[in-house]
Amino acid sequence: MFKWFGLVSYVPYTKVEGFADHLREGRIMGSCCQGCGAVTFPPRSDCSACLDEHFEFIEYSGRGTLHTYTRIEAAPTGFERLTPYVVGMVDLEEGGRAVAWIGETVQEEDIEIGMDLQLVPRMSEEEERIRVYYSLEIPGTRWVKTAGSA
Repeated sequence: MFKWFGLVSYVPYTKVEGFADHLREGRIMGSCCQGCGAVTFPPRSDCSACLDEHFEFIEYSGRGTLHTYTRIEAAPTGFERLTPYVVGMVDLEEGGRAVAWIGETVQEEDIEIGMDLQLVPRMSEEEERIRVYYSLEIPGTRWVKTAGSA
């Protein structure tokens, strides 16, 4: 499952493995604790509020409000060729926060704290392993698989 994120997991089992399956289908999922009802994104297998281990996936709309953002000029190793780029953090409508690239539908000069954005899952199979990431786009932007995706 984690190979879809560009990493290989050596753990034979995870309680949130369905998360990647949902992403592969273009659905953004959080988790809802069966014990206390706490909602989290990304999904957690154990509740941070009451420590219950029973949860169910809930679908998120991806709608959110920009909490903060930054322009990356000096990138970490492996991302140098992508500079400059902008990363934002959104408060999601259903609860929780997500960090993602600011996407192509948002012009840098138009970025404002508090603006409405849409969290969009992205998937590419153009490389040897599937790559999954998120971008923040203008509201209403839909998820589209890139060329070569299943």
